[in-house]
Amino acid sequence: MKVLEVNNLRKEYPSFTLNNICFSIEQGHIVGLIGRNGAGKSTAIKGILNLIQTTGEIKYFERNFRENESWAKEKLGYVSGGFRHYPLKKLSVISKAFSMFYPNWNQQKFEHFLKIFNLDINKKVSELSEGMKVKFSIALALSHNAELLIMDEPTSGMDPLSREEFCDILLNLVAEENISVLFSTHITTDLERVADDVIYISEGKVLVQDSLENLLKNYQIALFKSEADAKNCEDVIGLKKIKNGFEALVKSSSKISNATLEPATLDSVMIHLEIENKK
Repeated sequence: MKVLEVNNLRKEYPSFTLNNICFSIEQGHIVGLIGRNGAGKSTAIKGILNLIQTTGEIKYFERNFRENESWAKEKLGYVSGGFRHYPLKKLSVISKAFSMFYPNWNQQKFEHFLKIFNLDINKKVSELSEGMKVKFSIALALSHNAELLIMDEPTSGMDPLSREEFCDILLNLVAEENISVLFSTHITTDLERVADDVIYISEGKVLVQDSLENLLKNYQIALFKSEADAKNCEDVIGLKKIKNGFEALVKSSSKISNATLEPATLDSVMIHLEIENKK
């Protein structure tokens, strides 16, 4: 089952347009929304949550979102990169206020997440690290039995160890709670650890939606000694100069004899597709 379907989502600003984007998320999948800063990731997330006015069709769990918004939001958990509200309030006070908005609030589940995330309910928000703030946000988001977790740059500001722990948390949530996850990030190494699928946005358009496995399997990096060598190949994508020559993305099926070939990473795929898109 598709837990989210987005068709022709559009938002126009004076200097930017989210241009009729389409994508979907399968139940039980972790999906990474990637793209450079300003590509439209946050706009897309705000649009699918109806935090900004957009046009297009949005479905959650096969129901039209705008016709069933209250019902859908009971099934959604939203994390917007840490918890920056009420810095002088204790977690106990915030969680009590938060629970009043959700008829399905499960205090036992909340206390379960506090325990596994090692959160002290008597601490103030200002006393938490960035990683602990994200954990608190996830605990709040999932304690009303949410089935889809949507996160906007949740690992921004985290150190590598905290990001590693965050990735472990996502994998456990999917395995044990059957949660589906959509999260935007520009830290592609996190996605390579946990993502099932990737949606790549550039300048307000979806350039790629595919499984992570397919994306990395379908491309490779070609290292050329000269620009002339590169331009003799028809399959070159996003050619760029590097220290000792030229680098481009090519399909794995490409037959190239005048270059050194290396496996593609998610970073390299994004960089070269971005270059190609700007031509």
